[in-house]
Amino acid sequence: MNTKNLVLMALLVSVGAALYVVIPGINGGMKPDFMLTMMFVGILLFPNLKSTFLLAVTTGVISGLFSTFPGGFFPNIIDKFITAFVFLAFVFILKKAAAKLPVAIALCAGGTVLSGSIFLSVAIVLIGADIPFALLFTTVVLPATIFNGVAFGLIYPVVVNLVKRSKFDTAVSQAA
Repeated sequence: MNTKNLVLMALLVSVGAALYVVIPGINGGMKPDFMLTMMFVGILLFPNLKSTFLLAVTTGVISGLFSTFPGGFFPNIIDKFITAFVFLAFVFILKKAAAKLPVAIALCAGGTVLSGSIFLSVAIVLIGADIPFALLFTTVVLPATIFNGVAFGLIYPVVVNLVKRSKFDTAVSQAA
């Protein structure tokens, strides 16, 4: 893992953090998680265990620190960690198809549903919330899935074009 790749991953995480902070919360303080979107972009660019681990830990901790959901720190870390490696597994399974925009958007949407489900499950267990899972899932996770899918569809092609023009050593630049 070289320094340029670490810098690009840090930039992706920082853009995700900025978007995460700016977007207002909905339904009890939960918000669409653009940190997750940027984590998915990073995993698609650097599909390896080390990079995925770094992206999962950093996005989990930063999302947890900025979380407006009561008791959301640990659920964010747990959900990002699990989601990142499940997402990576699907990227490995789909290989070159995962780099195509429609497949990548579908992976992002599926990853968002997985992440939201894990987050809500862990949060409900840890804080003992009385709010039903189905209510939070339909009012927060499903809209977040749409937001993240649209954001990913806009952001990913831009990042791919920039990476192809640069000298970054990513899965996208190697495929070109």
